[in-house]
Formats: sequence, structure tokens, C-alpha cells
Amino acid sequence: MDAVGSEAAARLAGLGTVAIGRGLTDDEFVRIEHEFGFEFADDHRAFLAAGLPVGGTWPNWRDDARRTLATRLRLPVDGILFAVEWRQFWHDAWGPRPARMKDALRSASYQLARVPQMVPVYSHHYLPAGRGACGHPVLSIYQADIEPAGADLLDYVDRQFAPGPTPRRSAAPTVEFWSDLSVPTGRPRA
Repeated sequence: MDAVGSEAAARLAGLGTVAIGRGLTDDEFVRIEHEFGFEFADDHRAFLAAGLPVGGTWPNWRDDARRTLATRLRLPVDGILFAVEWRQFWHDAWGPRPARMKDALRSASYQLARVPQMVPVYSHHYLPAGRGACGHPVLSIYQADIEPAGADLLDYVDRQFAPGPTPRRSAAPTVEFWSDLSVPTGRPRA
């Protein structure tokens, strides 16, 4: 078990502001990861094993419809594709942007299929997938507008759900592509 994830779950439960169901079992993790083709990061796994937040815009990995969860998993990539089509977004590492929109979208889709899968934590806040990984910042992802929502899962819980001001730790970029688009909190976008 990852200490950051377990501590974040305990902190969230202690705040009493979110309904917490029983944690996901090993069998449930296996089913979810097999069905959707990703593995939870260690801290995210520990967080959900300690207790499953339910209600509001928490993904309910146990009871939400498969289609609902699949849509939430696709939102970061779909948001980038929307930005490519409607906001003229293009990542420098992708090379020159094709002139025809259908070619640009095809090229962007090809590139996005090779970046880390992002997994919803709450609302439009995500952690990267990947067993053996932990301590990534929680990222707020809305189309190509990406910023840290917490330096890690524990900092995220404090920032989003604890009453009153909380000390903020800076989030170090750690996730290929997604961190490239991220602007540290408090720094204006160029």
C-alpha cells in the first residue's frame, strides 16, 4: 500500500464532507483494470482501497455504468482533440501541423495514443495510470488548459476538500505530455 494514498483517504474520510463507501477489493481492481485497459497508480490504488468516495462527480468505479466510466477516461484526450479542432491547439513535439483538419486530428490522435493514460480522481482532476508509480501531481485537465490541482494526492485532498486555507506545496511536472501543458499554480499562462 502506498502511504500517500492511504493518508489522503484517511484525511478525506476524517473531513466528513464526502460519502465514503467500502474500499475496492483486489478482485474489483483486477476487473476494472482489465475492462478499461489501464492500471491504477499505486497511490490512487491505495486511496480507493481504503475507501471509495461516492456521489457528486467522484467516479464510482464499483457502480457507475461502463459507458460513463469509459467516457470519463476519454475526456482528457477528447478535450485535446477539441482544442486541436476549435482552438488551434498544436503541441510543438508533434511537428508541423497538417493543413487539413482531418489530417491534423488524425495526427493528434496518433500522438495522443502514445501519452500516459489519465485516470479520473474527481471531476476534471486526474492522476496518470501506471502500476509502480506514485507521487504524481493531481492535474486539472480541461481541453488544453492543464494545471496542478495538488502536488500529490494528499495535497490535493487538503486543497480541494479541507476547510480554510491550507499550505500549498509546489507540484513538480512528472507526466509526459500532460505536464508539458501544465502551468504551476499561481504562475500566469504565457
